[in-house]
Amino acid sequence: MEFFDKLGKKASEAYKVTADKTGKIAKETKIKFKIGELKTQINDIYEEIGKKVYEKHTREEDICIKKDLEEQCTKIDVLSDEIDSLLKECLTLKDKKQCQKCYKEIEKDDKFCPNCGEKQTEEPSQAVQVLEKLENIEVEEDKAMEKQVVIEELQQSIQNEENHEGKQEEKDEEKSNLEKTVEIESNVKLEEEENDEDKE
Repeated sequence: MEFFDKLGKKASEAYKVTADKTGKIAKETKIKFKIGELKTQINDIYEEIGKKVYEKHTREEDICIKKDLEEQCTKIDVLSDEIDSLLKECLTLKDKKQCQKCYKEIEKDDKFCPNCGEKQTEEPSQAVQVLEKLENIEVEEDKAMEKQVVIEELQQSIQNEENHEGKQEEKDEEKSNLEKTVEIESNVKLEEEENDEDKE
């Protein structure tokens, strides 16, 4: 009976591992599909930019990137940021990260890139990076209000993220202190018990 119990447990563990791997593969496939769609959208915008440039050329007009192409360039920036975010999600599923210099896939805990030797530092969150880009983008007056609303939403999101991280650190510290206290108390009790035994 014990043999069959052990066999059952091993089969159950093997199933869990397989299901976990299958789940991760399915998620990765979905992410890659989404990345493909976003790249198609970027290519469509490139085409749109090309048409605008050519139209200006045929009419012998000067093209101003700020005035004529700002909206398309902003769309590409947003889509590129989304692709970066999805790529990072893909790496997280595989417990990997990307080197900040050569962009090679490396182990999550690597302090230096095994490919180029670059030291890996903590990256600002995706929301912080998008906020920085958005603040530097100039928009037309009628879209200024819309831009401000998005900036405020991002700032609120970053604030919430920082508060959550702060609370998590506090919880971890409390847990660590509690574990130390329990360990000290249990050591004291053991010593007392040993002393009592020695007296007897």
